[in-house]
Amino acid sequence: MGKALTKSKIVEHIALKNDLTKKAAADILSCLAELSYKEAKNGFTFPGVGKLVLVKRKARTGRNPQTGEAIKIPAKKVLKFRVAKACKDAVLGTK
Repeated sequence: MGKALTKSKIVEHIALKNDLTKKAAADILSCLAELSYKEAKNGFTFPGVGKLVLVKRKARTGRNPQTGEAIKIPAKKVLKFRVAKACKDAVLGTK
């Protein structure tokens, strides 16, 4: 397994692929990130990659792993990323 791409490598790749300056590619990348943060509560879809979804978790009972004591875990909102089928097929390959 290789190393994960860094932000600068992603910016460089976008710039080369689309005949842009690195600054313009970095601006596009940060604009996309800002838009996803702002729209995540409504569900933000990144076509071909996946979707950011805000999910409400119910309150539940858990256990303290050290003492075994039952504890109450309060309800909360969490952000989930659902991977698109096209992305799964491209990365994992179809059977």
